[in-house]
Amino acid sequence: MTKILIPTPLRPFTDKLEAVDVDGATIGELLQNLTARYGGLKQHLYAADGKLRSFVNIYVNDDDIRYLQKEQTPLKAGDTVSIIPSVAGGAPATAEALPELSGDEIKRYSRHLIMPEVGVEGQRRLKAAKVLCIGAGGLGSPAAMYLAAAGIGTIGIVDFDVVDFSNLQRQIIHGTPDVGRAKLASAKDRLGALNPNVHVETYDEALSSQNALRLFEPYDVILDGTDNFPTRYLVNDACVLTGKPNAYGSIFRFEGQASVFATTQGPCYRCLYPEPPPPGLVPSCAEGGVFGVLPGIIGVIQATETIKLVLGAGEPLVGRFLIYDALRMRFRELKLRKDADCPVCGTNPTVMQLIDYEQFCGVAPHQLAAAVPAVSHADALSSTDLKAELDRGDQVVILDVREPQEYQINRLPGSILMPLGDLPKRYVELDPNANIVTQCKSGMRSAKAQDFLRSKGFTRIRNLTGGILGWIDQVDPSQPKY
Repeated sequence: MTKILIPTPLRPFTDKLEAVDVDGATIGELLQNLTARYGGLKQHLYAADGKLRSFVNIYVNDDDIRYLQKEQTPLKAGDTVSIIPSVAGGAPATAEALPELSGDEIKRYSRHLIMPEVGVEGQRRLKAAKVLCIGAGGLGSPAAMYLAAAGIGTIGIVDFDVVDFSNLQRQIIHGTPDVGRAKLASAKDRLGALNPNVHVETYDEALSSQNALRLFEPYDVILDGTDNFPTRYLVNDACVLTGKPNAYGSIFRFEGQASVFATTQGPCYRCLYPEPPPPGLVPSCAEGGVFGVLPGIIGVIQATETIKLVLGAGEPLVGRFLIYDALRMRFRELKLRKDADCPVCGTNPTVMQLIDYEQFCGVAPHQLAAAVPAVSHADALSSTDLKAELDRGDQVVILDVREPQEYQINRLPGSILMPLGDLPKRYVELDPNANIVTQCKSGMRSAKAQDFLRSKGFTRIRNLTGGILGWIDQVDPSQPKY
């Protein structure tokens, strides 16, 4: 038996187990036996052609086996296999060009100045440095605050969102009075109050292929606080093309990841994940949730790596991938290699300019249609139409495929809870001739449930567009949102 460590996003498909013991002499045999036991995992690990998906990396113990004959890799007694799916220094100025420290700054940074690794010259380097934070959300909040407190001279922030009540559980740069304000305005005020010596530049725009190179150019380090795959790949490619290090972090539920990509010697994000997962396959934090303190830990790690890059001190996370499990308070470190065949940073790169990243990640409308089964008007149902059917007394089975904790927050009257991860083994409880409406939070997971049930012979099945949030907006505003 070989122990396989299951990442959080895939645990709903393994009866919520974090590790399972499976027989197999090779990686290929091991994964085939795993997916035979847990059928819901198959679409996450294998593409339609039967090949392992490129956005799923397999490690034996702490070694990346991507460059070996991955599925033929033999296993020996005591090996541990990890499934790692995708979930997203600057050249210091010369001493002569470094700005002087004021008396106030000498007092403020005194605990830095007495450290030999920083000292006066190091603090002057921090003052001369420019760091661009992509996002003022969960990761950007703690990172920007610690960068400001440490004395980074110029902090740029790219964001176009407003503060929402649901942000306050983790985005500590914002407060209750800021709800409804632009995140840029809230963040700038907070950083100014924390350290008035820091210059804060704000960019009220969505990062895009049209503006990324222009925005990145003046900065020494880019701190990736993004929450979606198109922007994550955009940040990576723009960092490689502009020669800027990428202080990377990502979070989901209780697990976080951190690394430093796009340095001259080290790998980039595409070396780790050459292609993104199909749209909707990997749940977002809005769907899966995130432990409130987790982005604080990962964001601070990103800030730490950024400061080390500016100082030229210590050992940055170049060629190393840090994984943090908050529930068990464990850190793991995996080795990364630079891929000579990487289309962005490899020996013969093919990506020489920024591309359409929404199309690349399959979220543009014409690509989404190819990646997700087409849904005709007859296959979908609005909240108002469902309400009309229920009022008429039509026999409708409302199948809620969210998690139990979501069901406790709000629900449709008379709905049946059957989480998406349980569907492959519980669908037999449903009448294949029944009039079924699948429903989740916003309509993405329920669309996958609809497609799965169709594959099992269910014919009268529709998806509730907009999910429970649409129902609250259109039918029952008395229920709470989340």
